[in-house]
Amino acid sequence: MTAMPRTGEEWTVDDLDRLPDDGLQYELLDGLLLVTPAPVLLHQRTIGNLHLLLRAACTPGYEVFLSPVDWRPDLRTSLQPDLLVVRNEDVAVRNITAPLVLAVEVLSPSTRRKDLVLKRRSTRTAACSPIGSSTRRHRSWSPSTWSTAATSPRTLAGDERAILHHPFDVEVAPADLIRAP
Repeated sequence: MTAMPRTGEEWTVDDLDRLPDDGLQYELLDGLLLVTPAPVLLHQRTIGNLHLLLRAACTPGYEVFLSPVDWRPDLRTSLQPDLLVVRNEDVAVRNITAPLVLAVEVLSPSTRRKDLVLKRRSTRTAACSPIGSSTRRHRSWSPSTWSTAATSPRTLAGDERAILHHPFDVEVAPADLIRAP
């Protein structure tokens, strides 16, 4: 991840819209431009599999989106969670501006700090659920976004399964998230 400095004024979503479509991920956080390279294939497989699980479990009134989708809660912030759940009435033509119901990030070494620190703080500020995470290296899932049968978040590994309850019930196991079709 690279933060692009700017002399004088902060970046806005209008500035972001003028950047080239060059395969990099551009996000804004409180006026600071964050640039990230395209994700690796295992990352894409993981979010693809999780997207399929969430779509299958999605209840009426919600919609599940796969990145890249811009969440723009204000003129100085534009983030692209790996997966996001929004209420149907909050779906716009181009971007999501309403508070998210759920944001999910699949962690990777190059984006771990940005996802766990910067983006988590921003999504909590916007009154959506905190970010859940999956780490490819440890093949584990930390469902900090949803409540499980336990009262506090826990880390799952391998074929261990948990039913997550927010915003709808879905059963998940880390091994399923990284498994090829």
